[in-house]
Amino acid sequence: MNYQPQQGNIGHIGIIATRLAGTDGVSLESAKIESILQETGSVCHYFAGELDRPPERSYLVSEAHFAHPEILSLNEKCFGTVQRSREVTRKIQRIKRLLKDHLYNFVEKFNIGMLMAQNSLTIPMNLPLGIALAEFIAETNLPTVAHHHDFYWERDRYSINAVSDYLYMAFPPHLPSINHAVINSHADLQLSLRTGISGRILPNIMDFENPPPPMDDYAADARSALGIADDELFILQPTRVVARKGIEHAIELVKRLGRKARLVISHASGDEGHDYEKRLKEYARLMDVNTLFVTDIIGEMRGETEDGRKIYNLGDIYYHADLVTYPSTFEGFGNAFLEAIYYRRPIVVNKYSIYTKDIKPKGFNAIELDGYVTEEAVEKTKRILDDPELQQKMVDHNYECAKKHFSYRILRNRVKNFMAENFWLYEKNYTPNNQNAGHT
Repeated sequence: MNYQPQQGNIGHIGIIATRLAGTDGVSLESAKIESILQETGSVCHYFAGELDRPPERSYLVSEAHFAHPEILSLNEKCFGTVQRSREVTRKIQRIKRLLKDHLYNFVEKFNIGMLMAQNSLTIPMNLPLGIALAEFIAETNLPTVAHHHDFYWERDRYSINAVSDYLYMAFPPHLPSINHAVINSHADLQLSLRTGISGRILPNIMDFENPPPPMDDYAADARSALGIADDELFILQPTRVVARKGIEHAIELVKRLGRKARLVISHASGDEGHDYEKRLKEYARLMDVNTLFVTDIIGEMRGETEDGRKIYNLGDIYYHADLVTYPSTFEGFGNAFLEAIYYRRPIVVNKYSIYTKDIKPKGFNAIELDGYVTEEAVEKTKRILDDPELQQKMVDHNYECAKKHFSYRILRNRVKNFMAENFWLYEKNYTPNNQNAGHT
């Protein structure tokens, strides 16, 4: 069965990722873009190894997930070493062929005329998927937006590898039918320097034109469900437990506030191991800071645990937080920063590079750390917690800054520009004489 490029409908867009489910940054940002695409009349279809999108428009392939056993095994053999065996190459190629066949079937099934690759051509968490996708685009010339969230050269774990040939080929590929989007100015610069590819900045955004609704009855008891007393500060760390989140700085800050307080960490360790979580628990005990690692009753959506307790979404929790801590040492952008602004909560932020270059210059007012907790930061935190009028002024100012610079309006305009360019590519490349198709 051969795919004929001219048959695709440019209004049918294929979103491709390793995972499109849950509250990770890629899934969340993809969902926002999908909503804007649907505003234009486009229909989105989904290809991934884990999906929570409408099943009638989804194409699930287990081997596309970064957590598939064969993919995990490949990663162990390809990273942290400089030589791969012939058998590893064969395995990469075998899974690549499987995934590429599925890509052809996906595009044929849903009559797709444009692709959007969400981080699957950026970070090599699934090597065969990236290679398959790069080859598929080269073979079909299908107009594509490659949305890059975090490149492999930004992660130490990929710096020593035995697959530099594949990385240069597909992460990302340099192909004429691909428009590249990055989430910050540093990534844009590095993409150009390292690959010669010109990208455009598509920052993370939130719907600041529509503030969150008032807290409802369901969310009203979230504080008590977490066991936080009325006279206790509720300090929220709304991130996964990974080393680059700098959570030890949040623990130190809570200690130095010298007040009855509880630090609540909302997400689990994720895909980067549990050693850092063990270190944090030991550090919290040493510092005598009451720290909760909560993953059982804070979830992606409201629900109920097996033993009958309520599950709250992260929005429910933000309503109750007295302070948000975000002391990351590195972020591709900073979703949690925008979430704290959206829910009008004061925030402590470490001056990671993208915050310093792309966010702070927009005029935000945050409690800042510069790699460590200072007495100045501690005193500013106390002033804001003790002065409701000052706090309200701070959060309202930040909301207006975000509305101006990181709202749906910004994303809507930029996505429409990409769409216009891809319509041009579609008309240019998909003519009746263009027959570059078929399985290989």
